[in-house]
Amino acid sequence: MARTQLRHVCTACGSVSAKWAGQCPECGEWNTLQQEPVPAATPFARRHDLKAGGRAIALAPLDSAVALPQRTPTGIAEFDRALGGGLVPGSAILIGGDPGIGKSTLLLQAAGRMARAGLAVAYVSGEEAADQVRLRARRLGLADAPVALAAATSVRDILTTLGQGPRRDLLVVDSIQTMHSDQLEGAPGTVSQVRASALELIAFAKESGTALVLVGHVTKDGQIAGPRVLEHMVDAVLYFEGERGHQYRLLRAVKNRFGGTNEIGVFAMAADGLEEVPNPSSLFLTERERPVPGAVVFPALEGTRPVLVEIQALAVRMPSGATPRRAVVGWDAGRLAMVLAVLEARAGLALSGHEVYLNVAGGLRVTEPAADLAVAAALVSALSDAPVPAGTVVLGELALSGEVRRVAHADLRLKEAAKLGFSAALAPPGTRGVGGLEVQACASVAALVARLMPR
Repeated sequence: MARTQLRHVCTACGSVSAKWAGQCPECGEWNTLQQEPVPAATPFARRHDLKAGGRAIALAPLDSAVALPQRTPTGIAEFDRALGGGLVPGSAILIGGDPGIGKSTLLLQAAGRMARAGLAVAYVSGEEAADQVRLRARRLGLADAPVALAAATSVRDILTTLGQGPRRDLLVVDSIQTMHSDQLEGAPGTVSQVRASALELIAFAKESGTALVLVGHVTKDGQIAGPRVLEHMVDAVLYFEGERGHQYRLLRAVKNRFGGTNEIGVFAMAADGLEEVPNPSSLFLTERERPVPGAVVFPALEGTRPVLVEIQALAVRMPSGATPRRAVVGWDAGRLAMVLAVLEARAGLALSGHEVYLNVAGGLRVTEPAADLAVAAALVSALSDAPVPAGTVVLGELALSGEVRRVAHADLRLKEAAKLGFSAALAPPGTRGVGGLEVQACASVAALVARLMPR
């Protein structure tokens, strides 16, 4: 019997190498090369010329008429928002998240509501037994939903069963790492098995017009486990985020061929499942009777949704000669170092002798540079022990020169702040007020310090 030839495939970029190496020669990632058998090549395939013998494809002009894809609502408005308006027939969606974050709960709720609306829904579980899924559905109040349920891991069995019955509007596979294709050798979860199983399921979804939702495991770094090419194969990639110590969950779209990216849906974990949060700002704002030093409200923008969050800062003076500590939760530590340097160099604040602690309340992570001025205001307020005036939001990007730059979609952010009762905003020059909200121009960090710090 001929010896099986092996090759090594990078799970990050998909490049193929003949020998194993610690570092991928193409993308430079470490420990990403995994072994798999080489597909058999016949003598005919080696000699065949691909320049002839194929089927001629039709080429159409770029300005041809095209209809917008029809969308099927899931019955969960926040889920539809993250998808861009609902499920597109024939699309493939990949959802990843930490274990126990609520992926299966969300998809079972969506499947149950779509089935109650008269749609044909199939739910295939490769991790749990059918009775376990039924018990979860009973806790969620979905025991009477007409969802076709099965516990299987063989892709051939799943596709054979679905091919014999009526067309399904939704197929949920939980999870793709447990699926197995008998066309390849190897255990479920390997690079070749995940890629082959996903390819067969996606091809079935495209041919039948069934919306396919795949659940993916994540690594310790928070990335979806398996080959990176899996994210390129699907039409949308959603991440379910959240901390176990907080009740909120964020469903964030990082890739969407039928909608915008960075769109989020907000949920709260309750006793009877996930509940939608139509006003996410209520989760991230602290209710108090009077303002406190070091607390500043920043109107963040998540996709197209403005969310008001509270940024908290604390500055503690250290003894001479001690090394100050900088601790950050929910923001970039490198950007905090830049803001501290700008405050010290351009505004004359002696922050090098203070320990600095920064926190975004509620566990939300803010990544946009529009929060620079809000962080600077929180630091100045904490250092001077003087609170920012009540009813004020702060936004703006800081330059290394100390100037405050304008931010994108300022009118959308301020409109949300005005709707929630805020009356003033510290913002870059040229920002217009919305909804009766007064804008106080702040051109530099020196002007910010002069406004917030008493003489």
